[in-house]
Formats: sequence, structure tokens, C-alpha cells
Amino acid sequence: MQFIYPATLTPEPTGGFVVTFRDWPEAIAQGDTRDEALLEAADCLEEAVAARIDDRGDIPASSALLPDEHPVAVPIQTALKAALYLAVRDMGVGPAELARRLGINEKEARRLIDPRHASKAATLERALRALGRRLAVEVEKAA
Repeated sequence: MQFIYPATLTPEPTGGFVVTFRDWPEAIAQGDTRDEALLEAADCLEEAVAARIDDRGDIPASSALLPDEHPVAVPIQTALKAALYLAVRDMGVGPAELARRLGINEKEARRLIDPRHASKAATLERALRALGRRLAVEVEKAA
């Protein structure tokens, strides 16, 4: 699953831009310039993903980018936690089972999924592997 979502920038009559996401209706950001609006959009998207994880909600698959939209990536830490959250949820694995598979205590396993707790990328990758998932990283030229 990719964690890059299409965003629409709408110019405001008084200046600046409002950013909305088709896949995340609750995520709305704004900025004085296009660059600032897209930077704020990434922060807003990160918070929307974290809130859905906290609420045990759905994380939507990314819609195809339309010509008038801009790709906005979820920051890597949150994307990894969202991937782990989805894997745990889809497999019906609880924190105790995740902890057992990783050889850690249950509190540590809960922190791996907690979007507000910093975790090392290598540890999150290991957790994903323990659930039969593979991390693939792609670097693209910035628009």
C-alpha cells in the first residue's frame, strides 16, 4: 500500500490556498503559497492518519492522482505505523501476539503501533516482516 494521497489546492479569493483530500474528508489545510499549503497538507494528513489509528478506524487506499491534483506523502514514521496497524488489524493479531513474535514485551508492541510514540524504522520493518509484510521504499523526484 502506498501512503501518498491526491490533494486539491483551491485558491482563496483573499489569497493563499486551501488543500483538501478526496480520500480524507476530515483533512483540510491551508497556506499562503502553494509550497506552504502543500507542507501544511502533509502535516494535516499525518494527523488524520494518526487519528484514524487512535480511533481504530479505516486507512483508505490512495485514489489515483487526477491531472489537477498534487501528491502528498504521509511522513515515513506515520506511514510505517499505519502499515503495521493495517497488518495487525487485517490479521487479527493483538499486541500480546505481536510482542511474542518479536520477542519484546506487550507494552513495547503497543508503542510500535502508537502513532504518537517514536519508533525506529528498523524495528517497524522487523515488526512488518514478523507479520508477513515487506517494506519497499521508492524515492521520486520532487515536483
